[in-house]
Amino acid sequence: MLLQELSNLNGISGREDEVRAYIYEKAAGKADEVRFDALGNLIAVKRPKASGPVVMLAAHMDEVGLMVTGIDKSGMLKISPVGSIDHRVLVSKPVTVGKDRIKGVIGSKPIHLQERDEQRRPIEMQSLFVDIGANSKEDAEQVVKPGDMVAFDTQAGVFGQGRFKGKALDDRAGCAVLLKLLEMDFDLPLYLAFTVQEEIGARGARTAAYHIKPSVALVFEATSAGDTLETKEHKMSTRLGKGPAVTFMDRSVVVNRPLFKRIRDVAEHKGINYQLRQMTTGGTDAGPISQSHTGVPTGVISVPCRYIHSPVSVMDLSDFEDTVKLAAAVLESIAERGVPTE
Repeated sequence: MLLQELSNLNGISGREDEVRAYIYEKAAGKADEVRFDALGNLIAVKRPKASGPVVMLAAHMDEVGLMVTGIDKSGMLKISPVGSIDHRVLVSKPVTVGKDRIKGVIGSKPIHLQERDEQRRPIEMQSLFVDIGANSKEDAEQVVKPGDMVAFDTQAGVFGQGRFKGKALDDRAGCAVLLKLLEMDFDLPLYLAFTVQEEIGARGARTAAYHIKPSVALVFEATSAGDTLETKEHKMSTRLGKGPAVTFMDRSVVVNRPLFKRIRDVAEHKGINYQLRQMTTGGTDAGPISQSHTGVPTGVISVPCRYIHSPVSVMDLSDFEDTVKLAAAVLESIAERGVPTE
């Protein structure tokens, strides 16, 4: 299963090699050209016989995680976050370290050894470490070194009633959407950008957009779903099972109004489930893409996911399928009617 394979890959920001190699294998036989840039973005190009506006589709390959910053004399690994992670969810989680996937567990001082004031507050990031079963610093140094990335050791799969769980759904869900679109034909020059380092500043999208010079762009993301216990309804940014989330604004971009309207109108005309992303927090690759060159009309379509930026996220497979349908319908609309201007 495409989503399962993508989720099980490791690709912390700046170390997307494993994900990039997998996507290259999938894309090489379907695209007219696959190229890379110096920062590590993978760009798959489809050139139809018919000409049209250059369309950039983007999804980022990287995921949040941790980095080894040092090794204690006990053999425990000192760690620091890569990307935005709630450190309160990290204690006792299984992880893998480095490209050899050394098994480890995130540890902390046990509760019965904590002072009373320590028990009353969340464990701080600097108090966490990774235990790889080493007896000493020298033993640990045989298999791990500072700078190695630490990824959550989570096995993805389907569960419940059409739900899917796994790590890194932000944004392997978007990568899966792009790979599905790559299998289809549109009368448009398509540049599918699988970007790097989104979680630490959307760095890859900036260089990819500068290289592609698109007429219009669509960014595919995973976004936070708020339909959980004790969340007030007006704070539920998105909900599982209600379709892809269409963004009108976030921290990085105010979405081009005609393009936003086109996405919404296409969904309604085709009878595709969709919802509006009701919060404006967070940022995406849309920010740097929209600001590249003289400006690019850029839209964002997201798959709602619970518990993003944690060891395991949950999505509804129907939302993923409807995201692919909506993306294809919008591309067909651009091919027929051009880039929306009003």
